[in-house]
Amino acid sequence: MLKSSQRFTFRINQKSLMKKYVQKLVVLLAVIIFVGGVSAQVIVDKTVATVSDGIRTELITYSDLLWQLALEPETAIDPPTSNDLNLALKSLIDQKLIGLESQRLPNNSITDDEVKAEISRLISYFPNPSDFVKRLQVVGFESVSDDNFRRIIEQRIKIDKYLDFRFRSFVVISPIDEGNYYLNIFTPSFRKQNPGLLLPSLSDKRKEINEILTIKRVGEDIEKFLDDARERAEIIVLSEV
Repeated sequence: MLKSSQRFTFRINQKSLMKKYVQKLVVLLAVIIFVGGVSAQVIVDKTVATVSDGIRTELITYSDLLWQLALEPETAIDPPTSNDLNLALKSLIDQKLIGLESQRLPNNSITDDEVKAEISRLISYFPNPSDFVKRLQVVGFESVSDDNFRRIIEQRIKIDKYLDFRFRSFVVISPIDEGNYYLNIFTPSFRKQNPGLLLPSLSDKRKEINEILTIKRVGEDIEKFLDDARERAEIIVLSEV
């Protein structure tokens, strides 16, 4: 569990230090009342953490954690568990770190079709669309057309686009990598799971193997990036969840 005292600091001058001090005072005083969805449920919102790169400071509120959990199938949200809230906090901290970095690049506009496609993708993980909408309403959204919900989806799309640009576009998987995976991982696994069946050739599985290795490489590169970003940023947990 993240503790309130956990901090990752970077070098700052006196002027920026005073600016951060004022920002923290504002954050600590920032408590709002959020009225949630059709159930008329009242959620007391509060700032849980701040993430700063020395230029910009992003806030993570309790509502943000609930919104994150609402998009995860089979995760309790009414009430949420402390463990799930902390996992959501960790995920949102990583998202904020990536979001801050992505702001250094020109801002690409998000189309309505892209938003609809992402919402459809999220809905596909749930038994039916109505279950998904009910979860949104529990955490304060009216529907998938809610402006605040769509802004969250747009931010997720921006992060995905940045990750594709920053990491996926530079990954190169060689034929040797594909062959090694086919020989050492795919073949033993296939024969264990499908005894007696004809083993597909490498050429038949090359595209699938390339995608698997690409995803693995991207994941490793993103984790390295986040490790470095956490060291350079200042992450302050103001309230335990």
